[in-house]
Amino acid sequence: MVAAGRRGADAGPSTARRWERLLAAWHDRVRRVRAIGGLALQAGLAAALSWFVAHSLLHVSQPVFAPISAVSTLAASVGQRLRRTIELIIGVTVGVLIGDLLLLVTGTGWWQLALIVVLAIVVALFLAGSAAVVIQAGATAVLIATLSPTVRDLEIPRFVDALIGGGVALLVTAVLLPLNPLRVLNRAARPVFDLLLTQLDATAEALAERDAARARTARGELRQSAGRLKAFVEAAQGAREASTLSPVYWHQRHGPVGRYAQAAELIDRATRNSGTLIRRSVTLIEDGEPVPESLPRAVAELAETVRLLKRQFAAGAEPNRAREQALRAVATAGNAYRDGVGFSGAVVVAQVRTTVSDLLVATGLTQEGANHLVRRAFGDL
Repeated sequence: MVAAGRRGADAGPSTARRWERLLAAWHDRVRRVRAIGGLALQAGLAAALSWFVAHSLLHVSQPVFAPISAVSTLAASVGQRLRRTIELIIGVTVGVLIGDLLLLVTGTGWWQLALIVVLAIVVALFLAGSAAVVIQAGATAVLIATLSPTVRDLEIPRFVDALIGGGVALLVTAVLLPLNPLRVLNRAARPVFDLLLTQLDATAEALAERDAARARTARGELRQSAGRLKAFVEAAQGAREASTLSPVYWHQRHGPVGRYAQAAELIDRATRNSGTLIRRSVTLIEDGEPVPESLPRAVAELAETVRLLKRQFAAGAEPNRAREQALRAVATAGNAYRDGVGFSGAVVVAQVRTTVSDLLVATGLTQEGANHLVRRAFGDL
């Protein structure tokens, strides 16, 4: 009876954990669909429109490659679509030229196919060095070498399809169905900000309670930030592209979107510096160094800075409150330094200063201006 009761008690938390994992997986999939839903609509519209242009307006009998080119362009990382269109056209051009020239000299056959593909790839690498150019050049060379003997005038339709597909993809991206760059940035930045401020809050509490285990957990959680930071940087590139190509969002290029996009790499740097702060906090607690009351408060105020920055960036507002809060965190860190800290405590204080400097530059200040404000807020050494 006792054993059965214990098994039942164990089953409860286990079942709860399974449901939590299932719920987390469900939310993750919903977020993923929401994140790429706009891309799916763009791809569908671009494929249909490119087929219509090639088939109905230019009378290409089998416009297969125009929709493929459009979807291929849109499948590129957001922020690289203009470059992908140019690479697509260069690759197709190289494949057509190499394929035609060698077929005139060598004829058709298995070894001629191998030679054409090798030369097309080598020339593409020499001209551009991009994987997209190489793939397009090689694929086009294969088509020319294998289909030219049976399909007449393949070269011009292939080139025209590439132009139509790439051009329609850019038209859809810029004019017909542009994505809101601020919304794209918010969606990618939110997980980064949330992870950073949550782990800084946890570290502040760990310092206040001298809880090394909790600080180690925060350190481990923050190490999971690489994928989120990469997505944020890519979203920043996409926002720049959207605000440059789309007339609807031209007014945002030098406003909130421009400032937000420029902040991506600085937020990345601030996250890495915060990782050092958390690691040294673990060492500080384990070594039994002094923890003046102002030290965990400084880390908590740094977390509040990140929270305010997230809100003001999302609203497209000038981040004045975040700047003020950042300088309060530096002033509190200066008090902690003067109250007396050990070696690791001094590193934590230094990382508060460095992280605040990164965040201030992310708000639009110059590096020199940010450093000056940090030194003044910190006070005398």
